[in-house]
Amino acid sequence: MTEHCCGSDDGRPGTRAVPGLTTRSVRPAGHDCCGAAPPRPEVEGTADACCGPDPEAGCGPEAGSGPEPEVRPPWWRDPALAPSALSGVFLAAGLGLEWSGASLPALVAHGMALLAGAWTFVPGAVRRLMRGRLGVGLLMTIAAAGAVLLGHVGEAAALAFLFSLAETLEDRAMDRAREGLRALLSLIPETARVSRLSGDVTVPVAGIRTLDLLRVGAGERVVTDGVVVEGRSSIDTSAVTGEAIPVAVGPGDAVPAGVVNGPGSLLVEATADGRDNSLTRIVALVEQAHARKGERARLADRIARPLVPAVLVAAALVAAFGLITGDPWTWVERSLVVLVAASPCALAIAVPVTVISAIGSASRFGVVIRSGAAFERFGTVRTVAFDKTGTLTEGRPAVVDVRTAGSGTRDELLALAAAVESGSAHPLASAITAEVPGAGPAADVVEDAGNGLTGRVGERTVRVGSPRWIDPGHLRDDADHLAAAGVTAVVVEVDGQVAGLVGVRDELRPEAAATVRMLRDQGVDVVMLTGDTAPTAHALAAEAGIRDVRAEQRPADKANAVTALAATRPVAMVGDGINDAPALATATVGIAMGARGSAAALESADIAFNGHDLRLLPAALAHARRGRRIMTANIALALAIIIGLFPLALSGALGLAGVVLVHEVAEVVVILNGIRAGRRPSRGTFQV
Repeated sequence: MTEHCCGSDDGRPGTRAVPGLTTRSVRPAGHDCCGAAPPRPEVEGTADACCGPDPEAGCGPEAGSGPEPEVRPPWWRDPALAPSALSGVFLAAGLGLEWSGASLPALVAHGMALLAGAWTFVPGAVRRLMRGRLGVGLLMTIAAAGAVLLGHVGEAAALAFLFSLAETLEDRAMDRAREGLRALLSLIPETARVSRLSGDVTVPVAGIRTLDLLRVGAGERVVTDGVVVEGRSSIDTSAVTGEAIPVAVGPGDAVPAGVVNGPGSLLVEATADGRDNSLTRIVALVEQAHARKGERARLADRIARPLVPAVLVAAALVAAFGLITGDPWTWVERSLVVLVAASPCALAIAVPVTVISAIGSASRFGVVIRSGAAFERFGTVRTVAFDKTGTLTEGRPAVVDVRTAGSGTRDELLALAAAVESGSAHPLASAITAEVPGAGPAADVVEDAGNGLTGRVGERTVRVGSPRWIDPGHLRDDADHLAAAGVTAVVVEVDGQVAGLVGVRDELRPEAAATVRMLRDQGVDVVMLTGDTAPTAHALAAEAGIRDVRAEQRPADKANAVTALAATRPVAMVGDGINDAPALATATVGIAMGARGSAAALESADIAFNGHDLRLLPAALAHARRGRRIMTANIALALAIIIGLFPLALSGALGLAGVVLVHEVAEVVVILNGIRAGRRPSRGTFQV
């Protein structure tokens, strides 16, 4: 409609100025509508594509004011519907009076219906025209004015009523599509209890800073990301990650913003500010999602942008034909009908409402999709490549075996390995350092990405890495035996001599095998890409049911493998570590396990999972495929309406009122169909 095609009348894209209704844009603190996080990029992008950017659309008065949910009243109390309702009442009264033979009162009633309906779009259309911007509202304004000049006041009133009603319903549909996302912000309370030296004090959430100690009582929500420093409890993460089973937490465990504390009391050290945490970042990402348009959005925009001026030219040519043939009034009337029949209302809204609905719905269940383009590409995926450590596995490896060479002891070997590994974020390093909590860091540590580390411990040079980088020598058989059992062998070398092996095992996630089966049922091939040794990789892949295994892959090798896979079929890469970042960026769609993922992985990914359960992947893939089908159907319907109505309007088979009715009903159908993409998934689909 007019606003979603060409921006609003008050300079704020996609927002209707309605007396008595306060609307607020949602954005994290520090972002304004002129910066990287515009208040409604999904609508703004459509406006720019259809009619060009609006130079007058500036920053609203509440820019940077912090996240607040928009208030949308029930439809029967929505002031935005009042003009349309009033127009409908007068139109019905006019039709009744006309049927009874009271021509003059009927004309007055139709005139009132026309004024009430036209008030919602004519002033904005005129203002935009003065700024050199065309839109669907201008087409409707010309059609209504022409109908009045031709004496068809009743048909003009019907046009104004139906167009006004469809426009208002569209606005409500777009608001409803965004509500699920904005509801996430309601998970953050207004205040929190902060522990001070003088005692607990209650402060506004906006005043919370990193390292503040937050007191979280039983049943209370965690207001920002943090780490438990005291107390034990369980947390309900279902509203944020979609996981229905409470998670036990204790000292050292991370807790995200928005989760509900269970029966125990917790003292949590904040790791993020109150207005800039994982929850507000999710909202910011999804609100920006439509700014990067997908293939179908760009297709709709490419068609809609030239269509408005083309319709004006076509209508002018039809009217000119009437002048040439000597029957101007008939053909002028038909030109007005053509003007309405070919307007791209439904086309302009076909994709945005679907994308917003689908992405917002996914975000409520722990799947954060960064853009409309990523959402569309995700729906095309036919191959999924998994990293192993931390993705298919739990990401909590533990030392299960230590084998020494020569006279060294187990504790000495672990102490040397832990000293070198102490600065590494790799899960295998965490397992080794956990065995020697007091180990001091080594000096001059250098990492060979994908292989291991070298450092100095005292006067000794120590290397710790994989068997393909450090030859295990006479411990080769031991390394092979560990690998065959699914245990990763880490070789420790001291001053050029093999000192021993550290066996680390990272258990497969319990849902990994089920996830692989679900993907195969959807016709998706599954590949494992891992830097681990081939025997270890194959052992775990067999447990998960994965047949295509690429082992001993360095970061560049993973990226090359994904490139080769993507050359034949669209491929998604799922990973969580720094070494996965190149492959994530190379894939058709990069998916980061956001709960434990590294910053590099999250930055390179198109999609992030807030939760831990891998079964979110096939559920999200099915969601994206369904959204693509809905978008395709919407575009096809919108084009079919234009193509079908144009010859009927040109031939005179349908009058103005008939064309308006068919056109607006079709647009309502497109909107309702798009909203289906945001339908709440069943418990078995997302909350697994």
